[in-house]
Amino acid sequence: MATSVEQGYFIKARRGGRPVVDDLPKFDVEAYIANYKGKTRFDRLLLIGLTSPLLAPEALKSAYFEALRGKDVGKYDAALDAMREIVPSQAKALQDPSWVDRTSKQIKAESDRLEMELKGYKNNLIKESIRMGYDDLGQHLHQTGDLVNAVKAYGRMRDYCTTPSHVVIMNIRLISVSIDQGNWLAVQTNVQKLRSHGQQFAETQRLAAKLSAAMGLALLASSSYKEAAQEFIETDPRMAPARMDDPSDEEAFNEVMTPNDVAVYGGLCALASMDRAELQKKILENTKFRAYLELEPHIRRAITFFVSSKYSSCLSILDSYLADYLLDKYLQPHVLEIYFQIRSKAIQQYFIPFSCVAFSALAAAFDTDEQNIEREVTSMVKRGKLDARIDLVDRVLLARKGNARKRVHEEALAMAKDYERAAQLRILRMDMLNAGLEVAEKGKLGGNSGFDSMGGEQPRASSSASSWFGEGAGRSLRSGLRG
Repeated sequence: MATSVEQGYFIKARRGGRPVVDDLPKFDVEAYIANYKGKTRFDRLLLIGLTSPLLAPEALKSAYFEALRGKDVGKYDAALDAMREIVPSQAKALQDPSWVDRTSKQIKAESDRLEMELKGYKNNLIKESIRMGYDDLGQHLHQTGDLVNAVKAYGRMRDYCTTPSHVVIMNIRLISVSIDQGNWLAVQTNVQKLRSHGQQFAETQRLAAKLSAAMGLALLASSSYKEAAQEFIETDPRMAPARMDDPSDEEAFNEVMTPNDVAVYGGLCALASMDRAELQKKILENTKFRAYLELEPHIRRAITFFVSSKYSSCLSILDSYLADYLLDKYLQPHVLEIYFQIRSKAIQQYFIPFSCVAFSALAAAFDTDEQNIEREVTSMVKRGKLDARIDLVDRVLLARKGNARKRVHEEALAMAKDYERAAQLRILRMDMLNAGLEVAEKGKLGGNSGFDSMGGEQPRASSSASSWFGEGAGRSLRSGLRG
């Protein structure tokens, strides 16, 4: 019975267009989730449970216990609802009806206490106490899942910040809540605010790695892959050796992502958006990003193969890790598009030297069959990614032939127009000099300026003005000079 319910849920998910991963990933769930802390642990476990039929029982059970350790009733309900749909036998055995009531009462009591303390601080008119009161209230609301009111509480800290460190703390809190909300515009705004004060606030320099990672994540979520890659590859390497199991390590950012994630996100975005020369210079020769790439050597190998034009080897590495990336919280909505762009670039680069390529040769080069390569090439041509024609009779891809004679004529005409314009401007300049209309600096008035060295009028300039602009214009010019 449970098996049929599980199958029924994932069949509906496929029909609804939601991703379902049938292959096992290369990571162990328990070891994978141990690298994270905070709310992202639950979010990642729940995503694995809702996406992978093979890992669903283990992941959903872990997500349920993760929710029990926190104070967010909404997450508990989400985990229990998912278990009821996918593994109902586990849900019946594990559910704790009294937990919600008990936790809700604790949350209300704590909220009332913090609000009363804040009210007392406001009556005392002590700025630092009011700021700390809003900070404590915001953290409490964030932990309990009330993200909207958490943002409001952190935002009200602004009027009571008296030192640069207070401003930094406030913006970091807002960035954290905005990431959990999925409000990527707010993430970018708060990162830019901190960066604009970089020279004034020493704390911002220490947080440079986290700011780059957060900005890269926001740009990735916005599908700006090249800008996201630039942020990730510029991430300060001080985060790379951070200890994920040490809560006191200030360099760790594992409430959002790990250094391994920085390597994966940055590498994939770079492969999707940069050409081979950029990949060589900005990725493989980048000393900052090398510290992260060493944590994920398969990403480095894939980039090296792409730069070396070994496209099939690069794509086979990426395909072997597709299941892992489809189970990632931030990559899942984008990984298929990123893979499409990487394959499109590879096919474009492969096709450049040829005027005609058979589908069979393309399929062999990219380790796939002819039907798949035909679908890919057709999609690329429709999207404008490949300037070519498809011959379905002979099953070949044909490069569009340009008219070389027409192109040469167009270039010659453009060059002639540029030359004509430059000549006209030179003639106009000479006429202005002869007419004495040049504006010269004080003390450098020469013979062509319309005045002699003593400031007197030059008759030649006036007569020249008459000859060029007509007698009436010449008289007006001479009278103006006398005045």
